[in-house]
Amino acid sequence: MPTDKHHFSLLLHTIRALLGPDGCPWDQKQTTLSLKKYFKDEFAEIIAAIDNNDNENLCEELGDMLFLLILMAEVNAKNNHFTLRDVIQNINEKMIRRHPHVFGEGKKGTEEELEKQWRAIKSQEKEKKTN
Repeated sequence: MPTDKHHFSLLLHTIRALLGPDGCPWDQKQTTLSLKKYFKDEFAEIIAAIDNNDNENLCEELGDMLFLLILMAEVNAKNNHFTLRDVIQNINEKMIRRHPHVFGEGKKGTEEELEKQWRAIKSQEKEKKTN
């Protein structure tokens, strides 16, 4: 049975083929800025599917958003800005940092305490970036 990793690899292969020399002219000409409007549209469609309690449509719209996310990462990789690997590594590290009660020595608290902790960690991260 195919794994999640297998399906992800197939999607990545598809997107790279679309961007490749024999790929799709529309995909090949996309930039971060040109994709912005599609993110807005897809996000609105995700919200509509949630509001309508339409899980089938939500699944489709999440797929469209995932496609755009990977496409944008690949466009940026082509321009030597960052790679999909960078995106995945950064978000994974961030989630681990912001959940010390799961991945570190932090204690599990109430939802309110954990939200306060999250905000404090996020604030520290932003402060480090500005220094």
